[in-house]
Amino acid sequence: MPHAPKAAVSRPSMAASAADALGGSGPRSLTILGATGSIGKSTLDLIMRNRQSFEVVALTAQKNVAALARAAREVRARLAVIGDVACYGELKAELAGTGIKVAAGQAAVIAAAAEPADCVMGAIVGAAGLEPTFEAARQGRRLALANKECLVSAGAVFMRAVERAGTELIPVDSEHSAALQALEGALPESIEKVTLTASGGPFRTWTPEQLARATPDEARCHPNWSMGAKISVDSATLMNKGLELIEAYHLFPVEPHQLGIVVHPQSIVHCLVSYIDGSVIAQLSNPDMRTPIALALTWPRRMSTPTERLDLVKLGSLSFEAPDEGRFPALRLAREALVCGGTAPAVLNGANEVSVEAFLAGRIPFPDIARIVAECLEAAHARGLTGAAESLGDILAADKEARRLARSLLQPHVSSEGNGSR
Repeated sequence: MPHAPKAAVSRPSMAASAADALGGSGPRSLTILGATGSIGKSTLDLIMRNRQSFEVVALTAQKNVAALARAAREVRARLAVIGDVACYGELKAELAGTGIKVAAGQAAVIAAAAEPADCVMGAIVGAAGLEPTFEAARQGRRLALANKECLVSAGAVFMRAVERAGTELIPVDSEHSAALQALEGALPESIEKVTLTASGGPFRTWTPEQLARATPDEARCHPNWSMGAKISVDSATLMNKGLELIEAYHLFPVEPHQLGIVVHPQSIVHCLVSYIDGSVIAQLSNPDMRTPIALALTWPRRMSTPTERLDLVKLGSLSFEAPDEGRFPALRLAREALVCGGTAPAVLNGANEVSVEAFLAGRIPFPDIARIVAECLEAAHARGLTGAAESLGDILAADKEARRLARSLLQPHVSSEGNGSR
């Protein structure tokens, strides 16, 4: 099952074409959107270990010129694009004499996504990745999707673009990659439930009083995964699991009531699929993003990775528990936005990005992330801003308004309580 539309879990014709494109004798051409982030760097690590298998068409980054230039030289990319136009001169100087083309600006990033390639890794974090990833989806090739916002904020619109182009969509999130594997060959009517696992983040056992004093540094310290600051905070609030529920709804042939979350602190089981005959199929691996990235690059084949092999005897036991939506209300908010539909998930995502940014800057306490998101959703709904979306423009407009609302909700708290977190 490459891309899994609501009508079917398996698309054999697309799987065959993917096998032809990615399993032939020559190297596979690849573009990485967001090459200097955590997913981009893990993808580059795999490429460097399998140089004969990949040709890099383009790499993009927003501001990290040094890392982008270094990566472009190492993998001999044809094109390097920096999103911040002010960094163009520096990147051009870094790559002078290499033969690597250089470009800058959002339009150049979008153009890079349209460059002919067997596969595009869509790893730009946040709403900034929407337009480039949409462009990649319109190319009708393989899109390895690590950008949550395409499915969270623009799920229905994005999936229509995928369907129209015949794009093969392979999820990179470990949970959705696990679901892809556990659902392979399944008929929609045989699926009872898809359960995604959550580590619980760094604050899983914290009391409400402790959560009120949580610092950005503490929130960034994920117990199992090495991730960027924003996604680490989302893990701490459990918003990441809420966003993943929305993604799973668009990726797989299930309804909201067939999606569940279970807290699994060891992060070994990534997804469990329950079938109507009582069977449960789970995917297990050590927590290393190179495993799902490798699968996205080569599916339905597999490639060797340097990830630590699973030793169940050494682990001894695996534990599971229900999420506490009292202490972590973000999960409930995301489910409500999914059920509401329309642009509600876009409002949820935009408000969350603003709130997380404010928390990381020390402007609000940890519990206020969910509070502001909840108030923003209520305000948007009251103003009729959560209706249906017909285009990417509608999504971008909803995202913009959500951010404006969230920032307006920040002001009273910041002005009355200073940094709010101490």
